[in-house]
Amino acid sequence: MNAQPVNPMIAAKGDEKSALQSELKSFAARDFSMVIALVLIWGFFALVRPAFIKPFNVSGLAVEVSITAVLAIGQLLIIVAGEIDLSIGSGVGLMGGIAAVLISWHGWSAGSSMAVTVLVSVAVWLLMGWFIVTQRVISFIITLAGMLIFRGIQWKVIHSETVPVVVGGQSNLMSLLTVWYLPPMASSVLVGLVIMGIAVGAWRTRRRRAAFGFALEPAGVAFSKVIVLGQLLVLFLLVCNEYQGIPLSVLILAATASAIAVLMGHTRFGRYLYAIGGNKEAALISGVPVRNILIGVFGIMGFLVALSGFLQAAYAGANTTSMGSQMELDAVAACVIGGTSLKGGKGTVLGVIFGSLIMASLLNGMNLMSLPPEDKLIARGVVLALAVWLDMKLAKP
Repeated sequence: MNAQPVNPMIAAKGDEKSALQSELKSFAARDFSMVIALVLIWGFFALVRPAFIKPFNVSGLAVEVSITAVLAIGQLLIIVAGEIDLSIGSGVGLMGGIAAVLISWHGWSAGSSMAVTVLVSVAVWLLMGWFIVTQRVISFIITLAGMLIFRGIQWKVIHSETVPVVVGGQSNLMSLLTVWYLPPMASSVLVGLVIMGIAVGAWRTRRRRAAFGFALEPAGVAFSKVIVLGQLLVLFLLVCNEYQGIPLSVLILAATASAIAVLMGHTRFGRYLYAIGGNKEAALISGVPVRNILIGVFGIMGFLVALSGFLQAAYAGANTTSMGSQMELDAVAACVIGGTSLKGGKGTVLGVIFGSLIMASLLNGMNLMSLPPEDKLIARGVVLALAVWLDMKLAKP
């Protein structure tokens, strides 16, 4: 019996539908896992330490999430490009130390100190990116070396002392990064605008995909995502308004996340970035400026490292020899938990923020329980291992 010929258009549509269903299944599994993990973490800590869900602690947790997420968003760019950066934790300590020393020991204004530190950080990471690209050295090795070098330089810069970010008890621009709050009324208006922006953005993205004939996820699924995200933002707003309002650090995170999301999802730079992470050789043959994109990504990472350093130093009130320690692991874990593939070519800003929330919640709860440092290290290692395992499982066809 002769086989009937297959219409290639029907076959293509079938393949596209099958791919979309597989992708949705993968996202659903990961999203479900993240939600369950977050519920379990919050439920456990709320049970053993009721202060965990008090407005004061939730506000502090929001600051901690902001610090972790800003750094993790930078790591997202690096990983999506198919690279890795192990130096960012030490970089946070070094850049926070440079700014603190300029303020406390040399009498510079906070604004000038932060501006100079940003320039230094961007220049260092651009140089590191240039070396990785032009000399074809594995980023793992170069950034591992940077982790050691930056930590040593930090200790020399601060003379292995604790350097405060406030001089004479007077607040400055840097110290206000984690202690200033948007008033409740203004916070409410801002959250309302953000929810409207999310809904409009989701609608416009869906329209564009439909116009180009791309596969669409079910309307009910897309609508549910917007509703759930809006409800979470309203809940966060209500809790923060019970204290003093939304922290400035959260606004900094929101601005950073929005800028990077637009960069990755709505610019040629972002499309090139995903193409490089998916297949660097194919991207190069297709005319993608791989070298410039990769160097640019490391430059952006340098800016975010400096910003994280300012936030971390402001939150602690000083720069110490241990500042930024192991933050690179938290950033990697936040990325992987949030759906970023360690193989490159896949990841979203929203997923990274969710992953950062899980990591920060875990650390915040362990601090409330006054767990010894060794137990904290074990817990972070277990979470990182589980995150990588989950990434491998969900990456299988």
